[in-house]
Amino acid sequence: MADSSMDIVSKVDRQEVDNALNQAGKEISQRYDFKNVGASISWSGEKIVMVANSEERVEAILDVFQTKLIKRGVSLKAFDTGDRGPQAFGKEYRLEGVLKEGLAGENAKKVTKIIREEGPKSVKTQITGDEVRATSKSRDDLQEVQALLKGADLDFAVQFTNYR
Repeated sequence: MADSSMDIVSKVDRQEVDNALNQAGKEISQRYDFKNVGASISWSGEKIVMVANSEERVEAILDVFQTKLIKRGVSLKAFDTGDRGPQAFGKEYRLEGVLKEGLAGENAKKVTKIIREEGPKSVKTQITGDEVRATSKSRDDLQEVQALLKGADLDFAVQFTNYR
């Protein structure tokens, strides 16, 4: 019998993010507390930019956007605004966020280490580019690895693809 395998990746469905952004923009344009304050949320290249006339309003826009992301099934771990809060630009405040995708070197090593130390011994891992491939003779072992990684306290989102 052939080995079973799966890929462990960190990817975001950009269409879902775009839908969440559009829903947040619509809610911001209709809500009473955002009237006449220059509040907006939009794409700026690869970044998502939130603008308003006060720090509190920008943080409220961020909260609305995060709520929409959760409803659309996008992990908040995939959206990063950095460590600093809203920045003042003249009379307006602005906050930029980016989508984190791909298991970069350190994150891929962290995933393989967790599998090696806590997962079933029959599971072998291999880092290929920005994803990790896990192989095993038993599908049950791969499902155990999925449960292990879902329960792990990782600072990035993981998904499982190409499950065979």
